[in-house]
Amino acid sequence: MAMKPLLKSTTFIFSLFLIITLVGCSVANKQAANNEQKPQAGTQAESRKLVVDLANESSNLDPGLQYNFDSYSVYRNIFDNLIHRDAKTNNFVPWVAESWKQDSPTAWTFKIRGDIKFHNGDALTAEDVAFSIQRILDKDFRSPQYANFNMITAAKAEGSELKITTDKPSPTLLTQLVNLSIVPQKYVKEKGNDQFNLNPVGSGAYQFESWAKGTQITLKANAGYWGGKPEIPAVEYRFVSNPASRVADLQSGKADFASAISPDDVDNIKRKSELQIFSTPTERVAYLAFNMVGDTPTKSSQVNQAIAYGINYDSLITSLLHGYGKPVTQVLTPLSFGYDTSIPGYTYNPEKAKALLKEAGHANGITLDFATSPSFDQRIVQAVQGDLDKIGIKVNIVSTDQATYLKKVQDPARKWGSIRMGIWSCACMDADGTILPLFRTGTIWSSYTNPTFDQAVDAARTTTDDAVRTDNYKKALNVLQQDVPGIGLYQAYALYGASKQLQWQPDPQENFFVKDMKWAK
Repeated sequence: MAMKPLLKSTTFIFSLFLIITLVGCSVANKQAANNEQKPQAGTQAESRKLVVDLANESSNLDPGLQYNFDSYSVYRNIFDNLIHRDAKTNNFVPWVAESWKQDSPTAWTFKIRGDIKFHNGDALTAEDVAFSIQRILDKDFRSPQYANFNMITAAKAEGSELKITTDKPSPTLLTQLVNLSIVPQKYVKEKGNDQFNLNPVGSGAYQFESWAKGTQITLKANAGYWGGKPEIPAVEYRFVSNPASRVADLQSGKADFASAISPDDVDNIKRKSELQIFSTPTERVAYLAFNMVGDTPTKSSQVNQAIAYGINYDSLITSLLHGYGKPVTQVLTPLSFGYDTSIPGYTYNPEKAKALLKEAGHANGITLDFATSPSFDQRIVQAVQGDLDKIGIKVNIVSTDQATYLKKVQDPARKWGSIRMGIWSCACMDADGTILPLFRTGTIWSSYTNPTFDQAVDAARTTTDDAVRTDNYKKALNVLQQDVPGIGLYQAYALYGASKQLQWQPDPQENFFVKDMKWAK
């Protein structure tokens, strides 16, 4: 009988010990999880994946198709480019091509590295490089990059060399080849374009792991990468369309990096000692394009001039962008060859805008559809809507997801509306990569035609004489000033939020190579 109290006491002590142990384990597990999610300096940072919040889901992972930021920030890590541009010097440097030479004004030879393998183990050859060019030039493929490469008349492999022939001397060939991602010919032909887009195989520093549609894309480091194993072991791209949610993810540690940060949120991010802002002026130009071939009032240059005079550009830059933007007078930025400081552009003059609208036969005003997507700053879109309302133009904002927006704009029927928002970068720092694809007759982006403009941009891309090129771009830009198929709004800044532990240097071309990033030790 004397043992019963002792048994109860022992049971109680054991139970208490068990509870304390379980609670302690729970606390330890939570702490470990927190440490894994947001390690402090001095921990094993090399084992930490990078979590990136993108503003939109990637439109595709096939590098021959779209090249909007939300797509190429992912796929440029999966694929290697033919050559690179040094971010500090702006010079062209070897990549897949270890060297190159110009054999004649229209012929080039590129020596392809022999030590590169695709993620499936197949060797990357000059045949793959030639194929990567040929599929972009295949009109049935309908690549939006066609206009950037159509100076190439032949791309052929000869052993370990790639031979490229252009129709005329090309001053922009190398600038465009910086953006050429190499795809595996055998794999693409076996799988077909649709399956390749969903399950891409490249030779880059990161390889594709999964794509949860509407949610995220995951890449893992390519341990056998020819350029050396990347320091960051994996990247998780999350699709977070709400700007406030991207900022909240940064502040909570749920995300390490967020794109498309609003200038309104910069101060909030800077207040957190563990966060930082990455920013740099870019060659990207924010612009409005007008439909001049469809059945719409914007077929009239007078209407478009009225719109151009009706927008308060200074207010956009100072009030909405908080200075993270610069004025432009054309659909081009000063970082691009061909930018002409003599082009006057348009300044805010609402009275002149009203007069032009009246002269165009619209004294009682007009109604226009404005095509846009969440990829673009909706405050800018709404500010333009408000400015135009003051001069008698009612604007209906028609917003769709980015993939639908791009498909609609690129449809040859050109039934996307009257005005569309755009933010353009060719990553080539040359007018050839901007005003030609946007406005030349017959390109996938253009809703405008003018033979004089076409002749000028064609002439500028077929000579290596910089003075002749500059003169032709002056002619082309003056035509755009008069016809107004589009207007530049501002030179855009790249604006990102990130963990302070992330070490990286943004560049004007908005490259997003994770191999160039590392965690602070």
